[in-house]
Amino acid sequence: MTVPVEFRMPALPPIGTVPAVMMAQVIRQDRFGHPSGAFQIEEVATPELGPDDVLIAVMAAGVNYNNVFAARGVPVDVIGMRQRAGEPQDFHIGGSDASGIVYAVGDRVTNVKVGDEVIVHPGYWDTDDPYIARGVDQMIAPSARIWGYDTNYGSFGQFSRAQSHQVLPKAAHLTWEQAAAPTLVGTTAYRMLFGWQGNEVRKDDVVLVWGGSGGLGTQAIQLAKHVGAIPVAVVSSAEKGQACEKLGAAGWINRGDFNHWGIPPHWSDNAGQKEWTGEARRFGKAIWDAVGSKRSPNVVFEHPGEDTVSTSIFVCEPGGMVVICAGTSGYSATVDLRYHWTRQKRFQGSHGTNDAQAIAYNELVRSGVIDPCVGQVVDFTGVGEVHGQMSDGTLPSGNTVILVNAEAEGLGVRA
Repeated sequence: MTVPVEFRMPALPPIGTVPAVMMAQVIRQDRFGHPSGAFQIEEVATPELGPDDVLIAVMAAGVNYNNVFAARGVPVDVIGMRQRAGEPQDFHIGGSDASGIVYAVGDRVTNVKVGDEVIVHPGYWDTDDPYIARGVDQMIAPSARIWGYDTNYGSFGQFSRAQSHQVLPKAAHLTWEQAAAPTLVGTTAYRMLFGWQGNEVRKDDVVLVWGGSGGLGTQAIQLAKHVGAIPVAVVSSAEKGQACEKLGAAGWINRGDFNHWGIPPHWSDNAGQKEWTGEARRFGKAIWDAVGSKRSPNVVFEHPGEDTVSTSIFVCEPGGMVVICAGTSGYSATVDLRYHWTRQKRFQGSHGTNDAQAIAYNELVRSGVIDPCVGQVVDFTGVGEVHGQMSDGTLPSGNTVILVNAEAEGLGVRA
């Protein structure tokens, strides 16, 4: 059942009482396209639980780029993917960040109980996966998924379903919307910066952070600063650069001051290569200026992809690492191998989080070390609109949060 736009979330039942149906922002295949039109509020059945599952009444939900992809149906039709794997649902309920209250638990769940106030980390996998049983990183296992993107019943519903290992204690000092804001971007950033042996960020390392004022960037700046590294932000305005400095960035670069973005000219195009390399060197000097010395980044924190990877590889310190978790500007990145193999740089893909990384990041949030950086809080009806803003690059700085049951209970505080 599709619900009119003037919808308001109904009040929750008493804790522990699970209704047969719930309200959710739903994507269907016939609505794939621009996110502003892909989401609609519908009444659906409340998900059933497996023995290791937890049902959470979602108070607030964070917004991430993965459900821009889900709304478009590109690069993956997540609904079709799950149906081919045997799941019957012909819809997608996204959302990979949640804060909320435990309403029910499966028979084997021991780490949380009904009534607990929790957040959810996005790493999802088959706990019986033999790959994991051999002691290999959970997020590299064949069964690894991102909750609320690859899986259904994420945080854009009145109730969500998560595996018990994903469910962590909420920071007591944070509001529902603050607690919902940072987990996916924060755990992703934590893995990128500290998860790759031999290139973990250390004290005095220079860290170049693309999109410093965005959800990922705000967390990366704080994490780098926390260990004594020197983060430098790449942003699109002076206002965003100044916001990054307040978070701990040593300096910032306005990417609008450069014009060499995208796939560079072929190596055989001498004139084109000369022009591109000149701009890339000028960008590298801007990093030196921000740091205050001729030091190039030990780690480049990447996610734009096609527009920026060539520059990232070029400016990275010899022996350093470019670590990437997305391709928001496109997927056809080009690496000039002359600057890669001879200077022995690492180009590392990174995806999601394992349990240990999520717990470590959550403890930093709970201790007050990390600011969730809430930039915008909107009502439940705004899910499509804010994903459209994210797709168009018009979101405000920081993390955008959706009020779910917190709106119905009158607990949400607008930013």
